[in-house]
Amino acid sequence: MLLKRTQKSNQSWLVVGLGNPGSQYQENRHNIGQMVVNSIADGEKFKSHRSNALIVQRTIAGQKIVLAKPASYMNRSGGPVSSLLKYFNLETSQLLVIHDELDLDFGAIKLKTGGGHAGHNGLRDIIAATNPDFHRLRFGIGRPPGQQPTADFVLKNFSTTEKKQLEERIGFASDAVESVIGEGIQAAMQRIHSARD
Repeated sequence: MLLKRTQKSNQSWLVVGLGNPGSQYQENRHNIGQMVVNSIADGEKFKSHRSNALIVQRTIAGQKIVLAKPASYMNRSGGPVSSLLKYFNLETSQLLVIHDELDLDFGAIKLKTGGGHAGHNGLRDIIAATNPDFHRLRFGIGRPPGQQPTADFVLKNFSTTEKKQLEERIGFASDAVESVIGEGIQAAMQRIHSARD
């Protein structure tokens, strides 16, 4: 389905939190992107959008942004993201995707622009539907312990120990998003990557 808006968008950013739909997935490690977006929404109710996503429109750091959670499963994130970009007349340079990252320790926050998907199915589908040149906020979830399969690990809730730190780390990630919007990606990278956790 083609989604068209004739006038130029007054939105500055599309911030997408990745995850799976449904209450059974809400607290999974794989849904940390949606948890961060929920935090940024600050209690505002997400509304269904014709792009197959739930959205909230907010002003952050003086700029109008769209917060979005695809209503599709993780490996079909590309369609909703592509549709939202088209609807709001935004480029991938105005897209920030928040996702879980196995290659970072739990709670570590890193910003990145462009690159591959490193096996992440949500990123894989977004790249296929748009291009790789969008910004990413990578939220570390660490590697599965022992011989636990990765697919099982990401679809489990955070451990009791991790949950004690989760709110603080989500807050740090939310601050990183605001920094990207207010200062630009390069300044935000310098600030976030030099911060002492």
